Amino acid sequence: MAFLTSLILAAFAGYIGAWYFGAIEGNFALLLFLATVVTGIYWLAERFYFLPKRRRAAETLDASLAQRREELARQGITQVDKVDTTARERLIMQPWWLDWTAGLFPVILAVFLLRSFLFEPFKIPSGSMMPTLLTGDLILVNKFTYGLRLPVINTKITEGTPPARGDVMVFRYPPKPSMDYIKRVVGVPGDEVAYLNKKLTINGQPISKDPVPDYFDEETMSYLKQYSENLGGKQHKLLNDDNRRAGLSEAEIMPFPNQENCRYSVEGVVCKVPPGHYFMMGDNRDNSLDSRYWGFVPDQNIVGRAFFVWMNFGNLKRIGGFQ
Repeated sequence: MAFLTSLILAAFAGYIGAWYFGAIEGNFALLLFLATVVTGIYWLAERFYFLPKRRRAAETLDASLAQRREELARQGITQVDKVDTTARERLIMQPWWLDWTAGLFPVILAVFLLRSFLFEPFKIPSGSMMPTLLTGDLILVNKFTYGLRLPVINTKITEGTPPARGDVMVFRYPPKPSMDYIKRVVGVPGDEVAYLNKKLTINGQPISKDPVPDYFDEETMSYLKQYSENLGGKQHKLLNDDNRRAGLSEAEIMPFPNQENCRYSVEGVVCKVPPGHYFMMGDNRDNSLDSRYWGFVPDQNIVGRAFFVWMNFGNLKRIGGFQ
């Protein structure tokens, strides 16, 4: 078993190493699921086979020592050599290969359940959601608001509350589902979303966009136009870059399902959101790779609703909730 366990642990380490160095495209949900299954098997084997076996061996040792003392006593020998007191402990002690598998199972199981059905942490990798979320923000994502989903396969098992306009949502990036993206829900199924000349309109109704003081971007050391927007009853801020055009070139637009629902022009884009899909945009409107470029997010790609910054090591004032 020690050799087999070494091979299993080496396989996990090899997978993580290859993922870290970019040799393969990793899947943390799958990795955590497999770790839970493997350590769970070892935990069951330890509880119902290996531990009882070690206890029987210790009981046999105790009985043997007791019998030896009785025989020596009948012979009138009362002074006997002390038996190594650690012998019994060595028999009971869990071997390393069980300590690194069965011993970790409760912790891995707790992380798996917490991450799969309650809350999952994410790190913001870019500035596409500025000023709401900054690069380096560590956020929590609610996994049950939109309905519980089975881990790995992401199949919904409870309905929950459908995503609403204005929600900040984490989802699997449609062109590459192994990647997680975070954007704001702008259009829900059936909506006609128009983003023309940097003005957002939903179902023919312009969304209020009130200017507020310019935002200073510390990464680029420049000021950006900042606005306050009320989307779905959620007040949040957005950025516009005067140096970026509103329209997209053909080279920037990726092929995507239901692309016929969108019309592109030099002014911007108009899209009709199909059933079971969502139109997503970043709050950093002119510096966000979002639904304007790669299309709609299907319901099965939803991961959860982002709601709290739990840490930013460069700026502790970032900790707190957001809309």
